[in-house]
Parts: sequence; structure tokens; C-alpha cells
Amino acid sequence: MSDLLVIGAGLSGLMAAYTAAKAGLRVQVVTKGLGSMHWAAGTVDVMGYTAEEMSRPVQRPLEAIQALSHTHPEHPYALLGSHQVQAALDEFVSLMAELGQPYAGAGFDTLRYSTSGENLLLPSAVGALRPAFLAPSAQLAGDMARPEPLLIVGFTGLRDFYPQLIAENLAKQGFQARAAFLPLSLLTEQADRNNVHLAQALDDKTRRAKLGGELKRLAKAGERIGLPALLGLDDHAAALAELSAAAGAPIFEIPTLPPSVPGMRLYKALRARLWRMGVRVDVGLEAIGADTLAANGVAGRVQWVETATTGRPMKHRARAYLLATGGILGGGFDSDHTGRIWETVFDLPLTIPQKRHQWFRPAFMDPAGHPVFNGGVAVDEHMQPVDASGQVLYANLWAAGGALAGVDPIQQHSLEGIAIATGVAAGQAIVRAMAQ
Repeated sequence: MSDLLVIGAGLSGLMAAYTAAKAGLRVQVVTKGLGSMHWAAGTVDVMGYTAEEMSRPVQRPLEAIQALSHTHPEHPYALLGSHQVQAALDEFVSLMAELGQPYAGAGFDTLRYSTSGENLLLPSAVGALRPAFLAPSAQLAGDMARPEPLLIVGFTGLRDFYPQLIAENLAKQGFQARAAFLPLSLLTEQADRNNVHLAQALDDKTRRAKLGGELKRLAKAGERIGLPALLGLDDHAAALAELSAAAGAPIFEIPTLPPSVPGMRLYKALRARLWRMGVRVDVGLEAIGADTLAANGVAGRVQWVETATTGRPMKHRARAYLLATGGILGGGFDSDHTGRIWETVFDLPLTIPQKRHQWFRPAFMDPAGHPVFNGGVAVDEHMQPVDASGQVLYANLWAAGGALAGVDPIQQHSLEGIAIATGVAAGQAIVRAMAQ
């Protein structure tokens, strides 16, 4: 029997598993799929926008978090406080540096940010500016606060990356940018390849050398070069360094449509570390229910969680359990035609309206977001699910990440920040509970 069973292998679940395993707990992770990292940009968005000001990006997210205790006390950041959020981000950056996948923020080669730390503004795959607090080293040269003009390079026939569109939209926003193309044959002899295949191709030093020479030929003095995010999958650090040296210019990646190569690098690095720590990550095990003992007036206990199999469900027993399955978009919640929405493993109470006509506001881009995405599992400051009166429901159950109430992390551009902060906080709370 494990000390901790983590349900879900997104960033929140893996960071909680790492935190608990680092403290010596025996941890198992069960998950239906591979988590949201395979679809995200690989950056850490702490807070890009607030509900009060969706037309202008947040400049200093840690300062914005401090204000949440007054404006949105139910927000996960408000429950934790800015110091705990910052400590979790410190832990993440230190871990990624150890794993050879360094992350940094605006103006820093290493993490030395404070509450005045500013968001980066990075170009998206259509040339819009997206706020991110931390980015992998391969995206840092794309910060639009830098003065160098941009050369956006694509490959003829590559789907889902259009350098002319990116350069044109950046130019409309006042940035000096131009586009160029290289033949796809530099990377592969096959025409129908996605970015993951191409990233694997650039794990080859010979292909990197050819590409580096072509980039040097294209670039003008003083330019930085933006490429689709395909600079190696398993040998990424060497690919970035060699291409930058060969081109004689700073190189940065622009994340494209999923599957996300930067996100896959992050997932692979975290999962490899967990494997070395003795943590099992079992993919293909969908949690479908649990056995719980409730008690009047006091917290009940989870006895076991069951996962689906081709035969009878498999029971998993542990001393503690962490729910990290995501919300309505991540599959952690389900609904029916009547408008009822429920949490799929423990049937925890949700703050989402149970009438379908109340799920959405009339305006699609309403600054306040939509109740169906803002709602979720209410927790206390220790990340334990609570009922409407604030009573802890189960003494050995915690929750983290996209399942939590009080925030729409996609709208606010806070998905990874909330995952890291709540995952680490839940892991630490579990460690403390196990020590009692």
C-alpha cells in the first residue's frame, strides 16, 4: 500500500508527487491519459490577466496575487498567499535546473525574481503577445521587451506554423519583424511530419549542422531568429546551443498547436525524475469511483479508489489521496443533459451551478468568465475539499490544479502557476499529515 495515491498526471499531480516523494513518502500516480502538458506552451503562466482587466496583461503577477485576498478570497492563490506561491515557483525552477531544463523570467539568467518580477511577453503562433512569468531557456530570446529585430523562419510544407502571418501581426504592433522559409528536406525526407517528428529529427547532430548553416545565411546582423518549437526532444539543450552558435544569432522557439514539444520535454523530465525516486506513474488507469466512510460532524475517510479495467475494477489503497484530475475541460468533471455536473471520482460537491442555463454568461468574452469554468471543488488553505460550511469532507483527501474552485486558469493565464502552487502546497500538507 502506498502512502499517497495521486489521481492525475498533469503538472499539479506530478509536482505533488515529487514533493511527497522528496520527503520520503511512497507515492503512486494513476492517470487516464498524459495530462495537459502535452497541449500547453511549456511556459509557466502565473497570472496573465485579471477578471477586472482582461484587455491589458498583468505586468507583475506576484503583486496581483497579493490583492486577491481582498477581491477574490476563494481564489487558490488567495488561500495560499503570495509567499507560498513564490516558494513553490522557486522549488519548480530549482528542480528544472537540476533536470537540465532551466526556466527563468524577465531579465534574469537564473531565478532571482521578487514580488516586482514582471511577465515576459512572448509571441504566439499567430503573432499575438502572450504573458508568461517563467519560460524555458529556448523561449527567452523571444521576449518582446528585447530590442533586436525578429526573423521568423518556417519550413515549406510545415503545417500549423506560418511565419508570414506571425511577422505581419508583430509588425502591426510596432515590432520590426520579417519572415523567411527553408525547405522541409533539411529536417526530414518525409512530407507528412508534425513537430514531434521534426524535433526527434533535430536530435541528430548532422541535421542540426545543416540547419545552423542555413540560418546563418538567412539572418542579418543584429537579428534574433524565431523557429517553430522543434529544437530537439531528447537532446534539446545541445540542439539549442549548437544552432545558436552556428547561426551566430539568438534563437528562440515559438510554441505551435498541440502536440506541444516544450510541454512534452517538461513532462518527460518530471516523469523521469519521479521514476528515479521510485514513484510509479501508471498511465491508462482511469479512476472511476471510491469507497468513503462519512461521519456526522467530523471528516470521513477514503478507503480506496478504483480504476477501470477490462474486467472488474481495480482497487488502490493508500494512506492519503490527491485529486488532480482537472476540471470540466480536463475530464475531472462530467455532466448530463439535465445540467447536472459532478466530480467523477469522489462525487465531491462543486460550486458550479446545477442548472444548464446558468453555466454561461450572455457575452462569450465576458471579463468575469463563465460559471462552468470558474467553479469546481472548494478547498481550505491546506488544499482539502470542504463542504458549503467550510467543513473538511475527508481527513485523508486533498485536491490541486484545475479541479479547484474560484478561478478560470485558462482565461486568467494562470494554469501552470496554479498547478505548481497548489500541487506543492498539497504535497507539503500531506507530508505534515503523515508525520502526525
